[in-house]
Amino acid sequence: MSLTIPHLLYGFFTLLILITMIFRRGIVLPSLLGTFVIACFYKGSIVSGFMAIFNANLVAARELFSIFLIITFMLALLNALKDLKADVLMIQPIQKVMVNGHLSYFVLIAVTYVVSLFFWPTPAVPLICALLVPAAIRSGLPAITAAVAITIAGQGMALSSDYIVQVAPALSAAAAGVETSAVADRALVLSIITGVIASVLAYLFYRNSIRSKVDPRNQTEAEQIQDYDSSGHKAASKHLNKWSRAFAWLVPIVLLSVVGYMLYSKFFGSSDLVGGEGAAFVGGVAVILLLLATAVFGKQNALDYVGNHITNGFVFAFKAMGPVIPIAGFFFLGNAEFSREILLVEEAPSFLFDIISSIQAFLPESTVFVAFSLLIVGIITGLDGSGFSGLPLTGALAASLESASIDASTLAAIGQLGAIWTGGGALIAWSSLIAVAGFCGVSAMELVRKNFFPVILGLFIATLAALIIF
Repeated sequence: MSLTIPHLLYGFFTLLILITMIFRRGIVLPSLLGTFVIACFYKGSIVSGFMAIFNANLVAARELFSIFLIITFMLALLNALKDLKADVLMIQPIQKVMVNGHLSYFVLIAVTYVVSLFFWPTPAVPLICALLVPAAIRSGLPAITAAVAITIAGQGMALSSDYIVQVAPALSAAAAGVETSAVADRALVLSIITGVIASVLAYLFYRNSIRSKVDPRNQTEAEQIQDYDSSGHKAASKHLNKWSRAFAWLVPIVLLSVVGYMLYSKFFGSSDLVGGEGAAFVGGVAVILLLLATAVFGKQNALDYVGNHITNGFVFAFKAMGPVIPIAGFFFLGNAEFSREILLVEEAPSFLFDIISSIQAFLPESTVFVAFSLLIVGIITGLDGSGFSGLPLTGALAASLESASIDASTLAAIGQLGAIWTGGGALIAWSSLIAVAGFCGVSAMELVRKNFFPVILGLFIATLAALIIF
């Protein structure tokens, strides 16, 4: 198709946003301005531009609200446990394993990868952050480095192969016209190569920031995760120590039981609790634990305390993650699935995918160039914050660009890696990465910057490896 002025403007503002990110400046302003300008030119009306800004933010807020909600409920639960003094007791057994920050880094990677491989990162992150991150920080691992470990292992290495659930390889394979197993097997190998390289590089880059276990900053940072000082709530229970010990055991047991049930439903049950369903299950369990913890702490005052905890959870979630909404709104504008609601039109434009499709004919036939072109296309499609929506495009490109030197399955796997490492939540802030940043109490944009070079180098080496191995 021929590119129109709105397409060119979308490409311009996308480049502007990427350049602004490289210079470590805020990208909310160009995101909002880009949404306004593109809508004005597309609809030919300034009024439509004003409306598009509002609609883009509304659509983005709706799509991301589930992440905000689970952050709210999990933080409310953690704050209720803090009232009981159960939060410290809960992580004492885990601290025996996490003897220092260096070991904690690799423990987080291993646990996150295994859990996320079965359930996707969305429901896995709250469990891991509730049980392991406080212990990791107290062992000397900075919160930002813990967040790097979780995003690389979960949002990157596990989700980019999606080897167990196989939604991603199925989408890629269908568009490429190949077997799902062929794409899945290649994606698994390439995702592990990328993840191992990114994990090791991140460790080498940031190992000097890992502190001694006795450093007083560990306790300070662990307390700042929740950005929540003493609630001022008064205990009504006369047996606070007993309840504190009880919930220090109950909460980990319940959360581990959640993992067990999800495993059972995966292999023996009738439904899979993955993605949004798994997150809803975890969030609902957190709410019930919140009610119980608040009830035993405050008794009749629990009627007020529960509301306070949830309010503080929402305040934290929106304070930390609010800037992501207008950024997501701009990139949703490039996706036909959302642009219909944003621009209020029946035939929705797909600015981002149209731009990529238009350059397909200009790609050289060099095997190396084709492989890296698929990687770059995958990365660009991932900018919409999903990672999955671009897989039909990368799969179709893989089918059209295969040759005797490289098959469609390998190209589809490379495109899948680029799309999901980006949109799945390792390289952009307007994705599920905001959940990791929220639970770890760090800036989402800072987390993206920390991830960028290790992940990009990992993807580069994995693409070269694909040319050699397959």
